[in-house]
Amino acid sequence: MASWRDYVSLMKPRVMTLVVFTGLAGFAAAPVSVNFLTAAIAMLCIAVGAGAAGAFNMAYDADIDAIMKRTRRRPVPTGRVPASEAYVYSGVMALASVLLMALATNYVAAGLLAFSIFFYTVIYTMWLKRSTPQNIVIGGAAGAFPPMIGWAAATGDVSLNAVLLFLIIFLWTPPHSWALALYKSGDYSAAGVPMMPVAKGAKSTRIQILIYTALYLAATAGPIVTGLGGWVYTGAVVLGGALFALLAVRVFLSRAGDANAAEDELYAVRAGDKAARDLFAYSIAHLTLLFAALLVEHGAGGYKPVLSLLGGA
Repeated sequence: MASWRDYVSLMKPRVMTLVVFTGLAGFAAAPVSVNFLTAAIAMLCIAVGAGAAGAFNMAYDADIDAIMKRTRRRPVPTGRVPASEAYVYSGVMALASVLLMALATNYVAAGLLAFSIFFYTVIYTMWLKRSTPQNIVIGGAAGAFPPMIGWAAATGDVSLNAVLLFLIIFLWTPPHSWALALYKSGDYSAAGVPMMPVAKGAKSTRIQILIYTALYLAATAGPIVTGLGGWVYTGAVVLGGALFALLAVRVFLSRAGDANAAEDELYAVRAGDKAARDLFAYSIAHLTLLFAALLVEHGAGGYKPVLSLLGGA
């Protein structure tokens, strides 16, 4: 029998927390004053919309979740929640979140929220995830929408700075997700999911992690150039980014994810997998740090721009 915890679990609450946090940072960084009630409703809508997408994903992917060790205890593959109920649950939440966002804020934010749900459920879950090793690159757009949605909920439009916040998360997703895929490649291989280490090999994945890390760190400097990021944000970019780069280089130089290593190389592979774990864990911390810096600067009145070459677009 399903409990209320199972229905909360369907919404992927750990993922939802980061989604709401980045959405709140985007809302706070917008150059307008909005009342607390509007902000609270907007964040609720983002949370429920993300939960709807997560529930759909769990229902659709129940077959592969049952095979993978890290997902086989989820509510749908264990049978605690029937897939049909998860689909209905997802649909009701998606519709409610979009309608409430439209009524409480504006149609631009509601449209972006609807598109992000569609992108995650149809484009990523139903199409990309099982068909291409670029699944997480293209599909990462779904998780990059929340700060743009938050910005649009506050302003009614999408500016250059909102696009930059989107781009930061979009480019963060590949090194974050592929670090996990390196040390969980056996799970993905067993389930037939063509994640990059399975489809192209661990060495290729480590190279691409390094490339996307460079692109991600370059994108994090964007808000400094436009004037959106102040001194706190700049410190997070410089100091936090240096550690991110160091961990990515460590993964690149490691044997992380090598499935065909000889017996005398297994120690090196285990050390490489630890390097990948460290990058995966730190990537979450670094993204959180960046958006926390924006939230502190703009939400707590501590904003002092470092650069504003583009007039704070």
